[in-house]
Amino acid sequence: MSDLIKLYHRLPYPLKCLAATMHGWHLRRWRYGPETERLVEEALEREHWPPERWKAWQEERLVYILHRAATKVPYYREYWRKHARTGSRPWEELANWPILTKEPLRANPRAFLAEDCDPRRMYEEHTSGTTGTPLTLWQSRETVRAWYALFEARWRRWYGVSMHDRWAILGGKLVTPVSQRRPPFWVWNSAMNQLYMSAYHLAPDLTPYYLDALVKYRIKYLWGYSSSLYVLAQDALRLGRRDIKMTVVITNAEPLYDYQRKTIAEAFQCPVRETYGMCELVAAASECEHGRMHLWPEAGVVEVLKDDIDEPAGPGESGRLICTGLVNADMPLVRYAVGDRGGLGPQSEACFCGRTLGLIESVDGRCDDILVGTDGKRVGRLDPVFKTAWPLRKAQIIQERLDLVRVLCVPADGFTAQTAGEIAQRLQERLGDVQVVVEEVAEIPRGPNGKFRAVVSKVDQHSAVGEA
Repeated sequence: MSDLIKLYHRLPYPLKCLAATMHGWHLRRWRYGPETERLVEEALEREHWPPERWKAWQEERLVYILHRAATKVPYYREYWRKHARTGSRPWEELANWPILTKEPLRANPRAFLAEDCDPRRMYEEHTSGTTGTPLTLWQSRETVRAWYALFEARWRRWYGVSMHDRWAILGGKLVTPVSQRRPPFWVWNSAMNQLYMSAYHLAPDLTPYYLDALVKYRIKYLWGYSSSLYVLAQDALRLGRRDIKMTVVITNAEPLYDYQRKTIAEAFQCPVRETYGMCELVAAASECEHGRMHLWPEAGVVEVLKDDIDEPAGPGESGRLICTGLVNADMPLVRYAVGDRGGLGPQSEACFCGRTLGLIESVDGRCDDILVGTDGKRVGRLDPVFKTAWPLRKAQIIQERLDLVRVLCVPADGFTAQTAGEIAQRLQERLGDVQVVVEEVAEIPRGPNGKFRAVVSKVDQHSAVGEA
């Protein structure tokens, strides 16, 4: 832990809030400016463009991104120096580019920054990383403001809220030491109208304090990890708290399962909307009022490739999401494997909301969090395994081997051996002839970034068939 963080944790609560607010003003200056409202209105207007106009827009932007990457970015320039014949320009076709994994980006991020950029004048972003190993990314002020205008348009305005409303976020930053057992477990950032709440303190004896804080700070909408919001919602219902009514609850960073959506909506008496995005700024999506997930064409070009080979998946078929960013031309990521699986909706299908943004049928989760059946089939979106009525606070599925799955359960009152048996049966129905061991535990730790992994696979996805 750095000396600065240690100093922060020693501060009294009012000074912690002051520190959070000062950081908030720094972020606000980067994210928003006099052009923001114009950019938001333009983003909302583009949502009704005809498909052929979107196609032309993306193609024009992609040509610029690919040329800049091939000629100005050291990593890509070196690649094409080795792989392109003299006088040829294979980089003009996206399909000719190699798949980019996270490892080269993590190992040498400066190699992906255009040579005409000065990182000292750019916003430096560090992603938490699922494994705890961060990525370093750079963005110009223009890029940051363009992104947050999209963010404001489609992750707020769609849902009847704005950056000017009071909101709370359940996130993975250590706003207070994990060992602390007395409130507050949050800080108020007045620059962002934001109550930042710790995702690490959601124990049954502490959640009433969270609910009281939502009332005290007059919070209009909630934002956060699906798993954290679900735990908070469970306790709001358990305690009979009907005094907390939100305009909307917005989930991010984790898949939202149907049982979670139902509980969160009931607890906070409002719609629950799922979103998808990442710090690398290569893809994003948001759920409309008709429950469909719409891609942001300005964010990037999204391909779906088969799990085992670099070939396009069929219509409606899930596969690896490979994305080429269109927002950040100064640190362009081309055919970047984001590490998630999902499937695209039919291009010709229209949504009842009237928006012409493309559809993403599903985001199944991380590629390494997909379970493999005994017959080699891959199984994602395991929310049907669980029921809202079951007495569970939290559960995690871990595939140890092709023929062995463990389920860690944090039980609520009423959890019995019969409950455990039903969970095992439902998994076996989906995976085939596997041994399922259900274990009761006091708590399931979150990852280093505060996210909760509902499914963890330790099986080699590429050589799973026949291992049992």
